Amino acid sequence: MLNALKKLFFWNYARNTWQWDLLCVVILIFIFLTPKSWFENSERRGGFSHQSPTAQTVLLGPEVIENAEDKGQVEQQLRAVTGRNHVKVLNVRKVLDKDGRTRAYEVDIR
Repeated sequence: MLNALKKLFFWNYARNTWQWDLLCVVILIFIFLTPKSWFENSERRGGFSHQSPTAQTVLLGPEVIENAEDKGQVEQQLRAVTGRNHVKVLNVRKVLDKDGRTRAYEVDIR
């Protein structure tokens, strides 16, 4: 009995044995008959199209953006620069140089 369990655990059976064939059948049954719900992660329910809401980050110069707080104005400038009709601004971050002056703006868009 111990020898059989040891052979089963370490799988010492050759490919042309009935034990090998039985294992293949069990694996196929598991693959095709296992409910999909067993593999769903409860934390990610719902239709997420992207893991992160940020699809792209665009770097714009300070001369392009007059008011970084006004997302409507930033979206309008991005439409002009990128040529896209539909741009949604998620976040605007300043990029400062060593003297504290604004060098650019990083804009997260979707």
